[in-house]
Amino acid sequence: MRPNILSPSILSADFARLGDDISEAVGAGARYLHIDVMDGMFVPSISFGMPVIRSIRPLTDAVLDTHLMIEDPDRYLEDFAEAGCDILTVHAEACRHLDRTLDRIRSLGMKAGVALNPATPLSALDWVLGSCDMILLMTVNPGFGGQSYLPYMDEKIRQLRERTDLLGLSVDIEVDGGIKRGNVGRVLRAGANVIVAGSAVFGGPIAENVRAFREILEG
Repeated sequence: MRPNILSPSILSADFARLGDDISEAVGAGARYLHIDVMDGMFVPSISFGMPVIRSIRPLTDAVLDTHLMIEDPDRYLEDFAEAGCDILTVHAEACRHLDRTLDRIRSLGMKAGVALNPATPLSALDWVLGSCDMILLMTVNPGFGGQSYLPYMDEKIRQLRERTDLLGLSVDIEVDGGIKRGNVGRVLRAGANVIVAGSAVFGGPIAENVRAFREILEG
């Protein structure tokens, strides 16, 4: 059985005290840290890149769950591996040869993930599911924090989980966008098991928020 895992998104952390925020989240039991890399091209916003990841890596042994919202991610795969990423997720919409990109990520010693925007059909995964360690379903249109969960994503999560189970694949399904304590139950019931939460973790008492999520996920 796949464990349910919380992956707090540091995009919502206080960058003036990023190390302290990370330590508080991990100390409260967060096993993953979600790192959103945005280039201002694939999505409207610009966030951060390898220097920030390199600075985080010595601070924690948490899994660095890195989500590339960038054009032509193949240019930087080696750089993200050297920076210390454990999971590297690329968007199907941004890759010209997705199967080759996934093979390259794995050859660099990282787990490979594929992200789909809300309007991208699951058929984009038809020929690469066997090469994926994780599928990230965006539950908002990416690029900005603080958006509301798109309720029709329940069915997309459910269909993906049914497909991976039918094929006998042990694939994590991650969801990202608008996830809060009040709606995390619905995505778990639909079949997700890796939960990204940004403002719902870092927008208040961090340790208390992490523990509250863990209680739901582990209960």
